[in-house]
Amino acid sequence: MIATTPPSLRWRLVKRLVAFQTVMLTLIVVILVFAVWGTARIVDAYEDSALDVLRDAVVRQADGGLALAKTGDLARLREDAPDLWFVIRDKQGQELKEGTVPADYAAIVADIGLIQQMRLGEDQPGIDKPDAVLKWVESAAGRVQILTGTQGHMSWQHLFWGVSLSSATVIGPLFVLMALVTLIVTPIVVRRALKGLGAAAMQAERIDIAQRGVRLPLSGVPAEILPLVKAVNDALVRLDNGYERHQRFLADAAHELRTPIAILTTRIASLPPGAEKSRLLEDANRLAVLTGQLLDFQRLDQQDRPTSAVDLAALAQRVIVDLAPLAFAAGYEIDFKADDGPILITGDQTSLERALTNLVQNAIDHGGRRGTISVRVDRGGRIEVCDEGDGIPVAETERIFEPFHRLRQDGRGAGLGLNLVREIVRLHGGHIAASNNRTGGACLEIDLPLASRQAERRSPS
Repeated sequence: MIATTPPSLRWRLVKRLVAFQTVMLTLIVVILVFAVWGTARIVDAYEDSALDVLRDAVVRQADGGLALAKTGDLARLREDAPDLWFVIRDKQGQELKEGTVPADYAAIVADIGLIQQMRLGEDQPGIDKPDAVLKWVESAAGRVQILTGTQGHMSWQHLFWGVSLSSATVIGPLFVLMALVTLIVTPIVVRRALKGLGAAAMQAERIDIAQRGVRLPLSGVPAEILPLVKAVNDALVRLDNGYERHQRFLADAAHELRTPIAILTTRIASLPPGAEKSRLLEDANRLAVLTGQLLDFQRLDQQDRPTSAVDLAALAQRVIVDLAPLAFAAGYEIDFKADDGPILITGDQTSLERALTNLVQNAIDHGGRRGTISVRVDRGGRIEVCDEGDGIPVAETERIFEPFHRLRQDGRGAGLGLNLVREIVRLHGGHIAASNNRTGGACLEIDLPLASRQAERRSPS
């Protein structure tokens, strides 16, 4: 499907305004035509009626002679003026005559080639119209000279074009000026009128599930679009309220689950040692982890999170000590290495501890219950958790961080752990990547900015 660019409002307005101006000017010309036609004195005073008909009818024959085509206007002229007479002559001396030239004008017929234009006879009383006219005109037969009487009436066609051409000298420049002003001014007016809408659109880009409370500004928004912006703001209020209710429900449910899970874990711990006890402890631990994940998501959603200096090496050691019994019970060995000295970053210690717990728990769940789980912490702020399981398909190295995504549908867990890790790392300005190590097992690597680098970023240059 080919994406099409939506039409621009400003250019749609420009086109419609220019079209409206064109229609209005055309209507003005039509009104002028009717006004002129309705003024009988002006129509009757038109002296070129017969000349116009003859000019439109004259054609050139194959032998070079002149002839008149049988046009409707010519037939009507002959019907209205039975005494029609004319002399048509071209520059080559070809001549076409009809009717009887009045005796007063017969003497000048031989010399009309020397005359450019002439009005013959006295004007009729009350009407500025001569008895005959002589003009050079352009026709289908070329440039010809016509001498004829002033019989006939002005036709609609000649009246329209005559008024149009006359009006064009005045209205034409005015129309061009109006069109240019429309082309220049309309985009400026539209841009200013929609300035408030542009600000609302920029604000709308900030709307995100992690950026709630955003409302579109109403100032400067055109009145026609204001109801839409208000409706969007009302929808945002409802979404925020619904999200808050959803978050409260998750938090309350997670808090309520912690007590029965703790009781269940205590009762399982009192059971005699065995494979069944180990599996029950793993299941109870997964419930505890899932509850903790739900609480962590709720904590991450808070705008103000406590931050302090966190030693990554000490944090990783605490997580290994807490999860080592589970790892040993599942058949793994633990290999922990950390560079000397404190490796300090600034962040939320609880969230970071949960992130590393999820990575180690993920290795326990998917490491194939064999080999060694390795945890490395270096002084650059990098934490690496690797196992010796089946690894991660290359096509899944990015998708495993999506919420509720699991490599195997029959796998344990809700698919939230790695997504939670990515969110925690992102909020701390770091990033996480998945790959396979040389043994084929999965390797998850967190890279966090050290406190010294964070201070350098905040300090002015």
